[in-house]
Amino acid sequence: MNMPVEGRKASTPRHVAIIMDGNNRWARRRLMPGVAGHKAGVEAVKAVIEVCAEAEVEVLTLFAFSSENWQRPADEVGALMELFLGALRREVRKLHENGIRLRIIGDRSRFAPELQLAMRDAEALTAGGQRMTLVVAANYGGQWDIAQAARQLARRVAAGELNPEMIDERAVEQGLSTADWPLPDLCIRTGGERRISNFLLWQLAYAELYFSDLYWPDFKHEAMREALADFACRQRRFGKTSEQIAAEG
Repeated sequence: MNMPVEGRKASTPRHVAIIMDGNNRWARRRLMPGVAGHKAGVEAVKAVIEVCAEAEVEVLTLFAFSSENWQRPADEVGALMELFLGALRREVRKLHENGIRLRIIGDRSRFAPELQLAMRDAEALTAGGQRMTLVVAANYGGQWDIAQAARQLARRVAAGELNPEMIDERAVEQGLSTADWPLPDLCIRTGGERRISNFLLWQLAYAELYFSDLYWPDFKHEAMREALADFACRQRRFGKTSEQIAAEG
């Protein structure tokens, strides 16, 4: 698990997770094809990475492609895959130069071999990054993540390595795709929707939720800073009372 950065403000979330929503609607409002919204959204990704790195956020997780997104029109899915592959090839060296480590979570088996190879190469190139970890969730679903963690535990029980009575919340958490990082402190969703859409279902149990009406391509530097400022004003109690938190502080 990543350790806190020295000098980092306590009011800054260690882990920010974002549901990047509204690309298609952004494009439709401009009478453009949906893929144009996804292309425009790449600039918002760059802006958010810059702001989070400057704020010393340790982990930034972006929901890029859900397991349900395969149901979209084939031409849109194909364009998204090409955009993903192109972004990996163009942007990974910049991440490496800025000390940002890239990790990709989700079921990769459905992606084309060329894209799977690009993912592995990008992760290998940036493996030494210490400034921030950028996690991209691709062909990811929260239910899938919990199910695959359960399968890991079931295999260990079947092999006689684990007593079922020893399976607790921590054991499940260690089998999730995000086991290497702190749980998300803040989850942001753009596009005006108010749901988490099968994203990090287990991990978001105590995360602060922040909803923006901006479509993702419009969620740039200032919008990200506003979300972080809103988080800094919240009191996180984790089941305790405000008085208990005040006494501890």
